Amino acid sequence: MFLGNKKKSSSHLSRCKQRMWNPQTTISSSVNQKVTAAKSPATASNVIRRFYDGLNSHDLVAVEEIIAENCVYEDLIFPHPCVGHKEVIEFFQQFFDSTSSDLHFVIDDISGEDSQAVGVIWHIEWKGKPMPCSKGCSFYRLETVNGKRQIIYGRDSVESAIKPGKAALVLIRSVIWLLQKFDQLTNQL
Repeated sequence: MFLGNKKKSSSHLSRCKQRMWNPQTTISSSVNQKVTAAKSPATASNVIRRFYDGLNSHDLVAVEEIIAENCVYEDLIFPHPCVGHKEVIEFFQQFFDSTSSDLHFVIDDISGEDSQAVGVIWHIEWKGKPMPCSKGCSFYRLETVNGKRQIIYGRDSVESAIKPGKAALVLIRSVIWLLQKFDQLTNQL
């Protein structure tokens, strides 16, 4: 079950405010209103919300506490995953160095029933305004280490800037035809 906005609202602003609520910390919505809430128990979805808070505030210490020693983090726009705490933290340090604190991940929807796995649908905003081609979804698997939930695995899939539309179906059909016609190609995958 996803915990995103359940009510239909005529106002995009209302939907954004509802989606951005975070039970862990003080946050800024896309209209720069501050919301402060008390800390909640460390559910898997709350841990991931804290992770996104750390990303948005460029707080490497907060992110570092949530990453497990043997974490594997895959961002599918990169050719290889980051493996191990040190490599994952170096990746996020490079991310912080390459971006601005004006860039924010906004959680549109987040799963909440599983105690060890979380799915997130998000988009990116610049100074409160959605950026083009900035939608994505992420999956996280958590484990409990010394009484603290940490991310052991993460995968980010980002919206493509290239939108091939139906041409993608033609390409897929062509690849399938080749694989069916030339079975030996399967060994090359």
